Amino acid sequence: TIAGFIGTHQPAIWMGDYGYVTLAPEVDAVKISPDSRKLPFRHADEIATPYYYSVLVDAGHSRQIRTEITATDHCGLMRFTFPENATASVVVEATRPHIEGFVRVDPAAREIAGYNPDRMDAHLTNVALPNFKGYFVVRFDRSLATHGVYLREAAEPGGTTATGPNVGAYASFDTAAGRVVEAKVGTSFISLEQARANLEAEIPAWDFEGVRTQLERIWNGKLGMLSIEGATDEQRRIFYTGLYHALLYPKLISEHGRYYSAFDDQVHEGVSYTAYSLWDTFRAENSLLTLLAPERIDDMVRSLLQDYREGGWMPKWPNPSYTNIMIATHADALVAEAINKGFHGFDYQLAYAAVYKDAMTPPEGDTTRDWHDRQPGVPYEARPGLTYYKQLGYIPVDKTAESASETLEDAYDDYAVAQVARAVGRKADYRFFVNRSHNYRNLYNSVRGFMQAKHADGSWARPEDGWTEGDQWVYTYSVLHDIPGLMALMGGPGKFNARLDELFRGGHNQHDNEPSHHYAYLYDFSGQPWKTQLRVREIADRYYKNRPDGVAGNEDCGQMSAWYIFTALGFYPLDPVSGEYMIGSPLFRKATLDVPNGRRFVVSAPASSAANLYIQSAHLNGRPLDIPIVTYAQIEAGGLLEFDMGPQPSKWASLWRGSPLPSFPQ
Repeated sequence: TIAGFIGTHQPAIWMGDYGYVTLAPEVDAVKISPDSRKLPFRHADEIATPYYYSVLVDAGHSRQIRTEITATDHCGLMRFTFPENATASVVVEATRPHIEGFVRVDPAAREIAGYNPDRMDAHLTNVALPNFKGYFVVRFDRSLATHGVYLREAAEPGGTTATGPNVGAYASFDTAAGRVVEAKVGTSFISLEQARANLEAEIPAWDFEGVRTQLERIWNGKLGMLSIEGATDEQRRIFYTGLYHALLYPKLISEHGRYYSAFDDQVHEGVSYTAYSLWDTFRAENSLLTLLAPERIDDMVRSLLQDYREGGWMPKWPNPSYTNIMIATHADALVAEAINKGFHGFDYQLAYAAVYKDAMTPPEGDTTRDWHDRQPGVPYEARPGLTYYKQLGYIPVDKTAESASETLEDAYDDYAVAQVARAVGRKADYRFFVNRSHNYRNLYNSVRGFMQAKHADGSWARPEDGWTEGDQWVYTYSVLHDIPGLMALMGGPGKFNARLDELFRGGHNQHDNEPSHHYAYLYDFSGQPWKTQLRVREIADRYYKNRPDGVAGNEDCGQMSAWYIFTALGFYPLDPVSGEYMIGSPLFRKATLDVPNGRRFVVSAPASSAANLYIQSAHLNGRPLDIPIVTYAQIEAGGLLEFDMGPQPSKWASLWRGSPLPSFPQ
């Protein structure tokens, strides 16, 4: 059933919505509550594309209502086709129960306007945002026959304003004058006036097909940056659906040169993004955007630095303000990756100040809280347990929740901070943070051959303690920045591979969650790249399908799809900060990526098939490629990466091992 069409800002299933507005078409008597107004539909009666959505709902008595939707950056355009000779209405839900909102009907302007101050992060942090509101203006293309407002689901026919919890309004139309009703929906986080301005700027005319065509052109331009040959129909649908998902986030929250900041509760000049699911997306999604949307990267980093300037920290999961969801401070990795890839459109010194604070300043009450995930009403946690991390070289499980995972991911972020320090000429800081990024070693239990949490006194905790959405199998190989060092710690390539084989054979590779996404590529480091080629094909076939539940786990703002896109191309950013991509097994005979300045990077594997999954040899721009790496600089410059594929494993790139992370004298 469908109870309405929501102008949502919710970025992921585990994150709540904020500032939303809902429109619900109806016939007969006006029905206000979601339960009373919901109508059944069939998926066979849906059309869903990146630029247009349509559905038929059953309105009873053999009648149907068709809803069509298209959009712009800050506005939506809806077209409702009602049955003949019916009383047609559109209910506009401003707020849900317990949320104090406002709604106003202006019949002369054919408008319903209001605001919704609901936000999910209000329940998780202690950040007060009295100015926060999701403003909306709904403008209809025809006069309102009747109208009203409601408060707590009690209707007031003819009313024009309502303030309080669970408020909304409705407009009814005479279908004798026409069955089609269109509604423009302008939104803003700045003001009602800005919502109207956004509407005038983005949808000035009543031209549904024109708006739809423009959005189709935009999406085709982006999706057309990657072309593939030799894919099955299922693979093609998975690939381009994934590409659409990957390009959605982070999302623009600024409005034509201004933005409301959920970090200082004020309006500022500039460009701003939100919905960075950084614990997920730092792994591959952000790296994909450096290739497919490089024009966004500088603004993305600047947005994080604006958040730092306005709120005191870069956020880890803004929605739209601070939320203490997931661990570590992976904004550090996004900043470092942008710098290492040569993006210059932001203040490097400010960037270093931001990542340095992440790495060196414990959160408020660090040693008096245990920092369980999603604890309500606590300060922003940044790196919880940082006090102990600085003192002991690890975070103790008897002091801080999720301590083992936090220690290992903090080590990676230290490595990222080191790259920023080097970029701004802080040589001593660079050496300090590189050395501290070796802290992952402090949790390796050489007797058991696994990473393991420790107590404050240095004793080992239970193997199952201290993890974030995983276990010892998931996190033992989580040292993205120093796989050669981890391999040496584990006793060399033989033991490394044996444990990795056991991980896959035993079903411990949890691809439905992000910490495992790089595991199949680890064999590239240990002399058995043919196993990488086999495993990435198995994962792509098993965990990605052309159906509604075709992505294993949550999409997580594009990270799940980013894995597939990279893997289909034949390479993956195991250590995204480095700018290096580990080679797997290209799924298609040919893939072409349009890169800036009219260049193209082509991956050619003419013999690639379900059987021919093993690389026999490789060439980059006509020269033999004997290592399982291609770099961002090589891709961005354009060129030709060629693979000779076959049905049997080969020794291609098996001599390469990589270099361990350096250590510097104290």
